[in-house]
Amino acid sequence: MPLPPPKTKDDKDTKGCKDRGINSLRHRALLFLLLAALGTAGAVWALRPERAPLPVPLRNPEIHVLKAQRRLELRSAGQVVRTYRIGLGSSPVGPKRRQGDRRTPEGRYVLCLKNPHSQFYLSLQINYPNEADADRGLAEGVLSAADHRRIAQASRRKGVPPGNTPLGGEIFIHGNGSSSDWTWGCIALDDPEMKELFDAVPVGTPVTIDP
Repeated sequence: MPLPPPKTKDDKDTKGCKDRGINSLRHRALLFLLLAALGTAGAVWALRPERAPLPVPLRNPEIHVLKAQRRLELRSAGQVVRTYRIGLGSSPVGPKRRQGDRRTPEGRYVLCLKNPHSQFYLSLQINYPNEADADRGLAEGVLSAADHRRIAQASRRKGVPPGNTPLGGEIFIHGNGSSSDWTWGCIALDDPEMKELFDAVPVGTPVTIDP
C-alpha cells in the first residue's frame, strides 16, 4: 500500500489558518456586539434629561397628594414641576377620622408651619383638622362645641390647629423615607426630596390630598 505523501508546511498551516480565521471572525463579531451594546447604553444615558433646578420662588405653588399612587406632585402656576414618591400612615386607606387611627387625611388644606428642627429631618405641617373636619366631627358627635370652636378659629386664620382633639392632629409632610407606609398619618418623603420641597414652598401653600 502506498504511503500518503508527506504534508508540506502549507498543508500543516491550512487547518490552523482556517481555525484562526474562524476564531478571528468570532472575536470580531463579539467585539462588534459589545461595542453596539455599549453604544446603545451610552446613547440612552445621553438621552436622559438632567433634572433642572426648581425655579424658586415658584409661581402660585401647590402640593397635590395622590394617596393611592403614593405620589406627591409639586405644582407651579398649575404645572407639575416635581413628583415625589411618598409613604403614608400605616392604615393608608380612607380619610382620617379619629385620633390614633393611623390614617392620612383627605381634603383641602394649607401649610401652616415649617419646622427645620424636626425629628424626621424637616417637616411641613398641614392644618388638619380644619373647619370642614371640625364640622363633620361635631355632626357625628365626636367633637365637643368647644373643640369645634378652637379648630374653626385656627382654620379661618390658616394657623396651626389644636393637636389634642378627638380628631387627631399634628399631621406633617416630613422626611425619613418613603419606602413603606410607616407613619401615624403623616406623609413621608426621602430626605433629599424633602429638602428640595421644604426649600421650595412657603407657609400658606395649598395642599390637596386625594384618595
